[in-house]
Amino acid sequence: MGKGGQDTGTNGESDKVVFAAWAKDVRECEEALKVSRERGLSSEEVEKRRQIYGWNELEKHEGQSIFSLILDQFNDTLVRILLVAAVVSFVLAWYDGDEGGEMEITAFVEPLVIFLILIVNAFVGVWQESNAEKALEALKEIQSEHACVIRDGQKISSLPAKELVPGDIVELRVGDKVPADMRVLSLISSTLRVEQGSLTGESEAVSKTVKPVVEDTDIQGKKCMVFAGTTIVNGNSISMVTQIGMSTEIGKVHSQIHEASQSEEDTPLKKKLNEFGEVLTLLIGLICALVWLINVKYFLSWEYVNGWPANFKFSFEKCTYYFEIAVALAVAAIPEGLPAVITTCLALGTRKMAQKNALVRKLPSVETLGCTTVICSDKTGTLTTNQMAVAKFVAMGSNINSARSFDVQGTSYDPFDGKIQDWTRGQMDINIQTIAKIAALCNDSSIEQTGNHYVASCCRTWTGSVSRIATLEFDRDRKSMGVIVNSKSGRRSLLVKGAVENLLERSSYVQLLDGSVVELDQNAKKVILQSLHEMSSKALRVLGFAYKEDPPEFATYTGDEDHPAHELLLNPTNYSFIESKLVFAGLAGLRDPPRKEVRQAIEDCRAAGIQVMVITGDNKGTAEAICREIGVFGPNEDIRSKSLTGREFMDHRDQKAHLRQSGGLLFSRAEPRHKQEIVRLLKEDGEVVAMTGDGVNDAPALKLADIGIAMGISGTEVAKEASDMVLADDNFSTIVAAVGEGRSIYNNMKAFIRYMISSNIGEVASIFLTAALGIPEGLIPVQLLWVNLVTDGPPATALGFNPPDKYIMKKPPRRSDDSLISAWILFRYLVIGLYVGIATVGVFIIWYTQSSFLGIDLSKDGHSLVTYSQLANWGQCSSWGNFSASPFTAGSQVYNFDANPCEYFHTGKVKAMTLSLSVLVAIEMFNSLNALSEDESLLTMPPWVNPWLLLAMSVSFGLHFLILYVPFLAQIFGIVPLSLNEWLLVVAVAFPVILIDEVLKLVGRFRSGIGSSDDRKTAKAKAD
Repeated sequence: MGKGGQDTGTNGESDKVVFAAWAKDVRECEEALKVSRERGLSSEEVEKRRQIYGWNELEKHEGQSIFSLILDQFNDTLVRILLVAAVVSFVLAWYDGDEGGEMEITAFVEPLVIFLILIVNAFVGVWQESNAEKALEALKEIQSEHACVIRDGQKISSLPAKELVPGDIVELRVGDKVPADMRVLSLISSTLRVEQGSLTGESEAVSKTVKPVVEDTDIQGKKCMVFAGTTIVNGNSISMVTQIGMSTEIGKVHSQIHEASQSEEDTPLKKKLNEFGEVLTLLIGLICALVWLINVKYFLSWEYVNGWPANFKFSFEKCTYYFEIAVALAVAAIPEGLPAVITTCLALGTRKMAQKNALVRKLPSVETLGCTTVICSDKTGTLTTNQMAVAKFVAMGSNINSARSFDVQGTSYDPFDGKIQDWTRGQMDINIQTIAKIAALCNDSSIEQTGNHYVASCCRTWTGSVSRIATLEFDRDRKSMGVIVNSKSGRRSLLVKGAVENLLERSSYVQLLDGSVVELDQNAKKVILQSLHEMSSKALRVLGFAYKEDPPEFATYTGDEDHPAHELLLNPTNYSFIESKLVFAGLAGLRDPPRKEVRQAIEDCRAAGIQVMVITGDNKGTAEAICREIGVFGPNEDIRSKSLTGREFMDHRDQKAHLRQSGGLLFSRAEPRHKQEIVRLLKEDGEVVAMTGDGVNDAPALKLADIGIAMGISGTEVAKEASDMVLADDNFSTIVAAVGEGRSIYNNMKAFIRYMISSNIGEVASIFLTAALGIPEGLIPVQLLWVNLVTDGPPATALGFNPPDKYIMKKPPRRSDDSLISAWILFRYLVIGLYVGIATVGVFIIWYTQSSFLGIDLSKDGHSLVTYSQLANWGQCSSWGNFSASPFTAGSQVYNFDANPCEYFHTGKVKAMTLSLSVLVAIEMFNSLNALSEDESLLTMPPWVNPWLLLAMSVSFGLHFLILYVPFLAQIFGIVPLSLNEWLLVVAVAFPVILIDEVLKLVGRFRSGIGSSDDRKTAKAKAD
């Protein structure tokens, strides 16, 4: 593992070597690192330095062990409650098992099912987290493997890059991946260009020089440095290694990614569920204690002797029975199916988003998207197409004092995308033909179609009519590129493109509209420079075009190395002389154009109350022009306080106040640390931040943001692995669509969470009332577990398919700390829960005490009726004189109590238990219809708006019928088949839950109607 400049006990020596090489001239750099470029380092010196700096490789951070990851999965309140409930249930089942009997199987089903849930949950969690650090592995993939190094005066053409040390002299060639951070010592070619956009965010390759720059400069300004992981796209050079391993710029990114991964926070939903779990733990504890206190008289009694309690009598059997009731209460209170339903809903959400080109890598990100308040977007490739295209060109007029300007539409390389405005087809005059010819031939690329996209490729368009015989490479001094071409007629031409001012200095003539060539005077220069100024003020990158016919030095040159003209081409200092006395033809302004749909997406963000911040490595003028065009800023808005460079922001006296400004913000020339700081400050301020990026430099900020969004087409693997979501089309508008989908999913999740929690409140109320009234247990834990996991699961999942609110992107984002359940909703479901408890306990009492109910005959099975007083004091049955119970039928079974009439309240309660369970299932099915909308009536939002819910209800009822009418399953769950009359009773008791909630919804609509006007004003103000 590389030390990469870590403190190894020789820090003083380390400090002497690692210094600001970009601010020193070449000689000073060689002296500081004690090396000469001719001989390089000696083998002995290499070994000494390796002892200090280690290997040139990125550190491998040890991830969590599998055991610790498994333990982490139990660091959740709900899971802990389930674990305790499972252990207690298992102990009780073991205790009951010693006595044998039919119910032994039933007792073991419950703890085994809970343990199975916990195991699956832990497995999924470990699988997700073990993939979390792939970004660091992907970062290593972009490191170079070999380097051409000079050591001991000998050239080693393929030294493993990990063996480099500071001071090594390295030769870099076209196509090489730079193996370490290096100071350029000399250029072998006339120019050296490096593609470093993935590290710095720049939209085009950068020219490098040997000249030092000021010490206090940003990474983009270090023109004499090349950085590890970047690629040489043009030229050769001799460079000296200054930093290796973790001390390189890419090493710093590696550290930042690791640091950001350590500080990952729970999603807003996870936080709310944890809070809910903590409250639930407290409530369960209180209710269990209350149940025991209410029933303590049944298992503990005493007499008073001389005013003091004495002669205590304790019934272990009764104590265990009421302890089982407490366990049943815990099982009832915990929504065991909630984690599975949430995972299912999020998984379905990822499928919907994938159809919109948003590929979600981490499930919780789906929910987090819904409360995004700030989108920090990169410019190049996200807001723009990342395809440099001509936006305007200027050709000469009919006389020397006039010029013609043409606006060009289109946002991509597609030749059929856009058009030239005010252009008449077929009217290509000679001057425009000349510009087109120079642009096409003085060029190393053209357009080629690949699938549905157009990409840059090698130029083939003009090769049929002319052939290139020489290239005058671009260099930073003359700022131009030239080619010498030979036509079929044998005529030579020099074609040149480059910076307009430099071409004008070397031009003596100008070509007019009709092709005539006249002398270039000051008036003509003034016209051309005015056009240049107009285009530059719109942040266009301007290229001039010029030519020279029959250059005398190359009249007979064909590319032969023995020709005298070839000597001229070998020395780049001759290029300015060759490119002299040119004929100026015209100029063109290029830009990376904004995507067509981005402006509307920005407006949608504004309407949805989401702030858009543009953070780019590009220069300030270009970024500002794009931001005005896409609507981040108004066309005439004063943006002096809203547009800063990364360095200006870091020096700002009140950074948070700057970020709190309303409207759009722009940060240009931003480095990775600037992006991280912006994200960190926004999160500290309570914002939920979505951050886009495509380069290596974006990975730390992507990891730190609440939602990291990488580009699928142009993005590096490092960025994709650090992200939560990948855009398949690299399009900003896809983010906005994904936010809308996230909001819709969250609303649906709220619906099924409310549904499941309200169901659990009902179950708790049922058990509590049973214990409070002292009647036999009506619902056993395994039945409650079945309802929570299986019966409630399909309707809860189906609620995730509720149709989205059409105004969902017209509302401000919800706060990340907004409660899942408001005070009013909690009150509503307490009322519903109380009814569920009354209904399930009531139907149990009705079967024991009534022969008919609401005209429904319940006596056909032949069971005996008892008084309510007898039912409430069933534990004293053995002391009743002359008590008897008639046998009754349930399905094909006959229950007989001749041997022990008191068994009527134990095994004989099977029919009453079945009625209670069936009422609970039916009420929860009807309650799922209530959950279709928080406030809308079923009359205005009927069940068929979500056909999946109707299907889910059918599945749940089908499952309930399955356990009722399959004997083996009926035995496990302790239930029996019901007759038609008994089903009528179930429906009659369950249906009122819809009527009760309709009344509560009406009250809710009345309450919200009073404050709706104020709410709308508040939402509008926030969006503005």
